[in-house]
Amino acid sequence: MKTRTTISWAAGLFLAASSVSTTANGGWDMLKAKPEVVEAWKDMRFGMFICWGPVSLTGLEIGWSRGVPTWGMRDGVRGGKGPTPAEVYDGLYKKWRPDKFNAREWVKIAQETGARYLVFLIKHHDGFSLFDTKLSDYKSTGPESAWKVDVMKEISDACHESGMKLIVYYSQPDWHHPDFCGEHHERYIAYLHGQIRELLTNYGRIDGLWFDGLGGSAKQWDAENLFKMARSIQPHLIINNRCGIPGDYVTPEQYVGRCQFDQPWESCITLGTQWSWKPDDKLKPYTDGIQMLVACAVGDGNLALNTNPMPDGRIEPRQVESFRKIGDWLRKHGESIYGTRGGPFVAPDMGRRRFGHDRTRFQMPGGGWWGGSTHKDNAIYLHILRWPADTITLPPIKPRIVKHAVLTGGEATVKQTDAGIEVSVPATQRDAIDTIVKLELDAPAKSIPALKSKNTVAPSLTTGKKAIASNWFRKMDTYSPDKAVDGDPDTRWGCDYGTHSCWLEVDLGGAMTFDRAAISEPYGRVKEFELQVKVGDQWKTFHRGTTISEDLEVKFAPVTGRHVRLNLLKAGEGPSIWEFHLFARME
Repeated sequence: MKTRTTISWAAGLFLAASSVSTTANGGWDMLKAKPEVVEAWKDMRFGMFICWGPVSLTGLEIGWSRGVPTWGMRDGVRGGKGPTPAEVYDGLYKKWRPDKFNAREWVKIAQETGARYLVFLIKHHDGFSLFDTKLSDYKSTGPESAWKVDVMKEISDACHESGMKLIVYYSQPDWHHPDFCGEHHERYIAYLHGQIRELLTNYGRIDGLWFDGLGGSAKQWDAENLFKMARSIQPHLIINNRCGIPGDYVTPEQYVGRCQFDQPWESCITLGTQWSWKPDDKLKPYTDGIQMLVACAVGDGNLALNTNPMPDGRIEPRQVESFRKIGDWLRKHGESIYGTRGGPFVAPDMGRRRFGHDRTRFQMPGGGWWGGSTHKDNAIYLHILRWPADTITLPPIKPRIVKHAVLTGGEATVKQTDAGIEVSVPATQRDAIDTIVKLELDAPAKSIPALKSKNTVAPSLTTGKKAIASNWFRKMDTYSPDKAVDGDPDTRWGCDYGTHSCWLEVDLGGAMTFDRAAISEPYGRVKEFELQVKVGDQWKTFHRGTTISEDLEVKFAPVTGRHVRLNLLKAGEGPSIWEFHLFARME
């Protein structure tokens, strides 16, 4: 098998990319999409992510299940630790015959799902190309391929025929290419740029590039020239943030992103527990898919929900059924999702939304979080995913509510005063998935700034307080103790590998009385812990537990003290705590 790269041709490629001047493009540096492109992408809100390849024969995860290659491990290469020997993994395409593959059927399913765009994986970290690249024989059309089908052509043709927007996933890391992170990495850069040029030249309109650089730097991919070359061919491209430069949107993976009105974002999440097909995988309920989509939309983000076709080329019937049920819901309530923007009402605790460690359920936060809102034209859509109380209390707004309706059925009571807005729906009329209350205003909703609704839950006593710890990873600020009490669910206190017990201590700034704690530890490494308060010179234990999980909430008899410890007694390698909160006793 060969990987072909011509250096003279590559040099010409770089000259072509470098020659795209800012002046020639009216001052546009081509590193960011034009605003209208981003807004059109946000309008779509929902996409289907498709991850597929010869690895489906094993039922294991794509790329990561591949073992050590013949040349051994290299600095900068994170793969090579999987259970399938590299020579076996790399030969799977020689016996992969997905004869039931039908790109038009895939696109039809995506349309029935309500997806407005596809994110199609064309090459993962394993280096196998699902298109007819002229730069390598390790491809679906290669001379040793058992199938010999240009999958990209089939997918792009089906998308173009149906009007489905197409975004191409392409992994810059390539654990199969002999030059990747080797002595001649510059040859690999030429190969990478060459493949992107092929994709953008040979398959008609491509709407975006979804890179996956595993944290690699812009220099490692020659990213600026890559972006300029790509947009010199297709100027309308939207490109994500995984190429070492900011790109057009950020991509939280396997969790719903936080509410961000100044930064476009898209959560990419699997319906099952892994990206590529897994036999008898545990799927999230379709209701979780709907609630994840809603949680993205109210936070002003998109959702790309992954399906993973089977070895024979069909999308698993169980997954088709779930996706179609999401589509049924969108056909009824899509006006509250498509073409909307998040806000203006932002629910309390908007950032506390993550999955359980097993990726099998969408876990909504507790406390005062009720969901959120979207808006379009003169309408605000309240998406009430849970009811922390019988009445949702919202901040006051200047526009007047002239009409309201419960789109999911039933009647709402809406009271607007100068002090705020109160919304209630009888318990028997609330929708189990999402109660949608539409508020029609006498002015455009976009004129209202983002507003946090009243938090009915006491604030955390630990947020922003001084924290110290017995250990943290390489003493890096990124994993320092204060990250566990910063109120940001995307940061964490992490410990060095080899650490199996440790403690986090928080100074509350004065004696406080509390009777509840919330702890987030998604990795599932903690096996036993205790909470302690300092009494004199001694530490007194007031609660013991075992595993923690994403959003553990514990209650105990009221405790008073200034210094509190979370003591991790038994844990796997390098335990991490995302958040540690204490709450005052409610009188």
